Amino acid sequence: MTKQLNFHIKELDSMKKYPNEIFYKGNTSLLRKRKISIVGTRKPNSYTKQITHKLANELSKREIIIVSGAAIGVDAISHNAAGSLNTIAVIANGLDIKYPAINSKLIDSIEKEGLILSTYKDGEKPRNYTFVHRNELVVALGEILIVTQADEKSGTLTSINYALEMGKKVYTIPHRLNESLGTQKLVEEGLIEPIYNLDKFLDTFGTINKNDSELDTYINSFPLYEEALKKYKEKIFELELEERIIIENGYIKPI
Repeated sequence: MTKQLNFHIKELDSMKKYPNEIFYKGNTSLLRKRKISIVGTRKPNSYTKQITHKLANELSKREIIIVSGAAIGVDAISHNAAGSLNTIAVIANGLDIKYPAINSKLIDSIEKEGLILSTYKDGEKPRNYTFVHRNELVVALGEILIVTQADEKSGTLTSINYALEMGKKVYTIPHRLNESLGTQKLVEEGLIEPIYNLDKFLDTFGTINKNDSELDTYINSFPLYEEALKKYKEKIFELELEERIIIENGYIKPI
């Protein structure tokens, strides 16, 4: 059931205009926790998928809530890697509409265990301007913005512009030549900062929650499939059935 938020979110004061109405489904206590926004292309390459997952998953283990926009690609990877309990999804339409449809299961899960936000009433369909406004809200909620991949004409660049206008630090990951040209250009201009050492970057946000399972840590090390079966046979099969991992070239990769 869609509800209207009845308290002030201080982070949204950094927006050009504080939203007149904010609607939600889920656990609003997540808004009071430390938050980081992760966004990027809808068509990430395999390297981006891997690093995005690691960043979101490891930050979540440090009790940081991951904020993104529920789109396909980097957004969905970020939500999944954080886990529904530890993520906030901001969408560009009414909360009664599951968009994009391909992410309907993910959105359902976040509604039940995490938090879904929108500034649009039920029945409002997504339009070009609603995505732009959605991007601003995603950026405002996080203390920093991480953009793992973006092309030169990507809509993600509007998120970076919002972050810079708000005075937030923007991070990206290093890419090969002719990849993620949108972020590479901004790195060259000194506007955003690349993450060269993931572990060092992650450690600036605290230590890992000791309650996290040994299996999660193992899966995020991209182990050999045969070795994983020997250690966690039934669990590996469960993760495959739940589509939380894929097998590529004999290695397990988290989704």
